[in-house]
Amino acid sequence: MDHFDYRDGALHAEDVPLAEIAAAVGTPCYVYSCATLERHFRVMDEALAGMPHVVCFAVKALSNVAVLRFLARLGAGMDVVSEGELRRALAAGVPGAKIVFAGVGKTGAEMAAALQAGVGQFNVESEPELERLSEVAVSMGAQAPVAVRVNPDVDAKTHAKISTGKAEDKFGVPISRAPEVYARAAALPGIRVVGVDVHIGSQLTALEPFEQAFSRVAALVGALREAGHDIARIDVGGGLGVPYVRSNEAPPLPFDYGAVVRRTVGGLGAEIVVEPGRLIAANAGVLLASVIYRKRGEARDFLILDAAMNDLIRPAMYDAHHDIVAVREPEAGAAILPADIVGPVCESGDAFAKARPMPPLAAGELVAIRSAGAYGAVMSSEYNTRPLVPEVLVSKDRFDVVRRRPTYAEMIERERIPDWLG
Repeated sequence: MDHFDYRDGALHAEDVPLAEIAAAVGTPCYVYSCATLERHFRVMDEALAGMPHVVCFAVKALSNVAVLRFLARLGAGMDVVSEGELRRALAAGVPGAKIVFAGVGKTGAEMAAALQAGVGQFNVESEPELERLSEVAVSMGAQAPVAVRVNPDVDAKTHAKISTGKAEDKFGVPISRAPEVYARAAALPGIRVVGVDVHIGSQLTALEPFEQAFSRVAALVGALREAGHDIARIDVGGGLGVPYVRSNEAPPLPFDYGAVVRRTVGGLGAEIVVEPGRLIAANAGVLLASVIYRKRGEARDFLILDAAMNDLIRPAMYDAHHDIVAVREPEAGAAILPADIVGPVCESGDAFAKARPMPPLAAGELVAIRSAGAYGAVMSSEYNTRPLVPEVLVSKDRFDVVRRRPTYAEMIERERIPDWLG
């Protein structure tokens, strides 16, 4: 469920017509709904009711500081994977103790920044990282709370580029070697073992891989406790998929996911950490765009938008499906014809949809690319020297620009010409 719907023939974000936002801000722009963000956060939080737990939003999905502040006020912690994301979470008012620092390639400088911020947990992914973290913590006179990320060798049955839990993936340490890694962690100065971490991928549409992974983690927790480790926290990661509206994916409900967590690791007396990103953000956002031209092709028409692959790269990178709808509701009986919906970037891959049934749209009319709240703005670029698009946050009948569009002058002024070029 989201809060983007038609009222009186016009698509709204909560109580605000999207056409009003387009007129005030220009297109393309991202529009996020606070009501949808809140609903999705609460659904996940309620799915884990009865177990000690914390929901840490995966900042990599949507990192706008205003969005992070909104989620933090609901009680969310944050899952970060870089010093930049850490600084965003702190700027949003998230206490360090509710921040989990993940990622396979943390630098010494990032570790120091996280220790200075008092993060609640480092998810360590290799022995060299563990050794480096120990060195940094000792140099600062600090203790680093650590959960080792284990790779359970479970096929998440998702897109190859977002699968993270198979033996050939770069993430975590093999679960078979976890006991020796934990033994080393316990012996290192500046390291305090607090838990176990696992994350097997993103956009999972079945519960079986979770069940397999969490069951293996439960067995590992028992073995680690027998070896004398105080495992007080089990981080089950994120990855539960979302419905991309008219796609064929039908992910399980958060309630059913919570039941898997409950029966596998919920009885171990540990705090459960869950790190959803897409689940909370995807259907809370749309990319609002205008038609530049309707172009007649040999086999079908092309709708050329002012949004492009640099603004939303998921279709080009993952062949991802996004529902695309007219902001002006089509009249009953309006002709629906197939059209390729593309952007203006000079790449054949700059396409959002192929042969998509669409009503007749003319230049200047608006479309909304739905389910774009996760991995949309965060993965955007200035390719073709196209400015990063604004982000707009809606709450009931109010909207505010929470990231403005830079000017071309600002983009160019970031660069300099060496003196020797005259």
